[in-house]
Amino acid sequence: MDISNAAAAGDGPGPITARVAYLRVLTWAFTLFNSVRMLAYLPTIWAIIQSGDSSQHSLWTWCTWLGANATMAAWLYESNGQRMSRAVAVNLSNASMCAVTVSLIAAHRGWPF
Repeated sequence: MDISNAAAAGDGPGPITARVAYLRVLTWAFTLFNSVRMLAYLPTIWAIIQSGDSSQHSLWTWCTWLGANATMAAWLYESNGQRMSRAVAVNLSNASMCAVTVSLIAAHRGWPF
């Protein structure tokens, strides 16, 4: 059972248990922090666009983050019975922002696509 199902299911009728409350808070905290993380990519993207220089950004690091987010999304999708979830969507979104950053770094280095 994934966290969102555990939080939704509860322990049957009656008051919300501490564990269920914790799982709900954890789920929303994950969503909040990873959604805010989407905004955290923007200063790097903007800096590369404004300066026209990507030499201060590691292509290797950004490719690693892209791979980590993409494979985490795939792993979560498969582990959840090939169903989309909030966690899969968040990781796909983060992978997309990493892909934009990787593309900008490569383009400003003159690498053809």
